Amino acid sequence: MIKIKRIYEIKLPDDGKRYLVDRVWPRGVSKEQAGIDGWLKELAPSTALRTWFSHDPEKWEEFKEKYRDELSSPLLSEVLQKLRDESSHGVVTLIYSAKDTKFNNAACLKEILELD
Repeated sequence: MIKIKRIYEIKLPDDGKRYLVDRVWPRGVSKEQAGIDGWLKELAPSTALRTWFSHDPEKWEEFKEKYRDELSSPLLSEVLQKLRDESSHGVVTLIYSAKDTKFNNAACLKEILELD
């Protein structure tokens, strides 16, 4: 099972393995407070894509296509497959810092992991 959660929310036991999927470390959160099992910044959208998207809902569908393209490299495919495998044996929570809880890279990444 794959879940998503803002890093500013309280860590709960049912979060399972927690992976930060942002390229930049979130403001105001120490590594201890974050309670993550790993930082997968290589899975975050490029700075150029993130800047272009700017959490604009009208760009969401195009963002998802461009993000999927960025994730299609063989090296990232291995990381994605490991997450899929891990989520088939327990809970994996993708952690993000964006204020927008609907249109963010973690939501898109969850969709990609569940569909492929």
